[in-house]
Amino acid sequence: MKKPIQLALILATASFTLHYACQQSEATKSAGINLANLDTTIRSCDNFYHHATGGWTKLNPIPEDQVRWGTFSELAENNKKHLYELAEAASKKTDAAKGSPEQLVGDFWYSAMDTANIEKAGAAPIKADMESIDKLNNTDDVLNFVSKLQMWGANPMFGFYAGQDPKNSEVVVPQLYQGGLSLPDRDYYLNDDSRSKLIRDEFKKHITKMFELYGLDQASSKKYSEVVFNLEKNLAAASMTRTDQRDPFKTYNKFTLQGLDSLTPAISWTTMMKRMEVTGNYDYLVIGQPDFLKELNKQVATASLDEWKIYLKWHLLNLAANVLSNDFVMQDFYFNNQILSGQKQIQQRWKRMVSFTDGYIGDALGQLYVAKYFPPAAKKRADELVANLMAVYKDRIQKLDWMSDITKVKATEKLNAIKTKIGYTDKFKDYKGLVITRDNFFANLMNATRWNYKDMIDQIGKPVDRTQWGMTPPTVNAYYHPLLNEIVFPAGILQPPFFDFHADDAVNYGGIGAVIGHEITHGFDDEGRNYDAKGNLNSWWLPEDSAKFMSRAQTIIDQFNAYTVLDSLHVNGKLTLGENIADLGGVSIAYEAFKRTSQGKGDTKIDGLSPDQRFFIGFATIWAGDIRPEAAAQRIITDPHSPAIYRVNGSLSNLPEFYKAFNVVEGDQMFRADSIRVKIW
Repeated sequence: MKKPIQLALILATASFTLHYACQQSEATKSAGINLANLDTTIRSCDNFYHHATGGWTKLNPIPEDQVRWGTFSELAENNKKHLYELAEAASKKTDAAKGSPEQLVGDFWYSAMDTANIEKAGAAPIKADMESIDKLNNTDDVLNFVSKLQMWGANPMFGFYAGQDPKNSEVVVPQLYQGGLSLPDRDYYLNDDSRSKLIRDEFKKHITKMFELYGLDQASSKKYSEVVFNLEKNLAAASMTRTDQRDPFKTYNKFTLQGLDSLTPAISWTTMMKRMEVTGNYDYLVIGQPDFLKELNKQVATASLDEWKIYLKWHLLNLAANVLSNDFVMQDFYFNNQILSGQKQIQQRWKRMVSFTDGYIGDALGQLYVAKYFPPAAKKRADELVANLMAVYKDRIQKLDWMSDITKVKATEKLNAIKTKIGYTDKFKDYKGLVITRDNFFANLMNATRWNYKDMIDQIGKPVDRTQWGMTPPTVNAYYHPLLNEIVFPAGILQPPFFDFHADDAVNYGGIGAVIGHEITHGFDDEGRNYDAKGNLNSWWLPEDSAKFMSRAQTIIDQFNAYTVLDSLHVNGKLTLGENIADLGGVSIAYEAFKRTSQGKGDTKIDGLSPDQRFFIGFATIWAGDIRPEAAAQRIITDPHSPAIYRVNGSLSNLPEFYKAFNVVEGDQMFRADSIRVKIW
């Protein structure tokens, strides 16, 4: 089943003398910063990212079973080992109370690792449904089966979920978006560059091979691949680009069911919602891309019944491939991991099954995780850091020279309303009614999928549950939720190198401090700024202030558009704008907060590094890593984050404090003229 983060303990200590070409300092040992992670053959003033992380990258080549490897990945891998131990222990506890976290995790894990039965079953888990597709007699039957696949976690034809109305965040409503594609992005179907053409060819071969594994002859399988590709290409052509989707006003369109039925005469959404069991109290739906639904309507009306049967068979097969017998798993890996991302080897089964367990019953596994691995002191210290950064942000808003007092009041109101969640939820899901047994992995996946789907749609028409989290406790990541106006930091990220109890303030503010600042700034980036203090999509800026913001944002777009990956691919400055604003704002806010600490106010060196130097090295350290060329090329199209090197160098090249710390002067590669340096927040 296609469902599911990666990240990082640092290396041991080292002793040597550190010499900066542009700012010399003597170093003897590490404390919070491992000096072996640096590459002193590269001048800090020319490429700070490689200077600060080059040693780490050399000492930590990308493992064969990874497409990228960095401090995020290392920490995530370490967490995965903890989860494996917890799952193994739970699987041995055969007397656990039914429905308890131990029983759910233990039995799910046992079934997931029961490869003998999984291999014996082969493709049998989907056989009955594949045969039922053959029996579809008309378009209505096709749409009925689409509704089933939607509830099973696939998104044939379109995407669906129940979530807060962006313009009325107190209401949960059904929402429809473009979907129905198998490749990571519409561009793969439409672009004419050599890589896109190669992937299209490999995609067709992949579909062909999958159907052959299922038992079809080669000729039929090849025919099926052409049918699937052509249908999906038509849908791709009507899909919005990722850049266009960054404008939340463009993707907000309210429709009643009656209005939606009129938009797409070949598709009755009134019937579709009933079949998808969307029966809560709602008066309208939010539609992301009405033009896409018009094209879908056209395809439903014009494509033949046989073509839609083939399309549905593919989406069922593609949904299940990575949990069937090994021949399907390996073919799925070959295309989706090796061809698309350059991964050399498939991960060991236990690693993959940890991800599945976390993805399907994450709150059960998360309860076991926090009970053993999350110290309360970590939450207390993180709360302090958040409070310190919030205070700095408030002061900086008041000092902005480009924003009017009227908009500053609104911005401060929003900042003050931001809620913070740290560690894990206060209200874990109880999974009441979820049946998990030890003897049927596929059935467990389907049961968990249906339970999670029902949990989602049951929220329609009810008060918004603000206790819910969008990530599980072990996740090494963080997020800002614009509709809830909250910043969230799971337990998994509150570990070195992001957060280290034994490190000095410079390292922690450069690490987790910059992450906290990053997430706060998402509330005020090009997307987040459109939501008010209550989480509603609402233009609360004065027009002249909005124009000044976008002028500064355009400078960031221009800066990042100039960066290249793999010598010729350019970063998409518009797609990555929100993350680039958040990176710059995050490190800027974290630096000012650090300067309010006793260490930040002083000049005592540790390991020959000044407090400011340690702060900036700490910031770079959290982005240390490398990525395979195939994965880098894919992320340029699909990822709203810039490559790690530019998240560091791009942000720091705008900060005068960085220039002072490392004596960056005109002529150095890190130097940007003051006239094009950007400061927003």
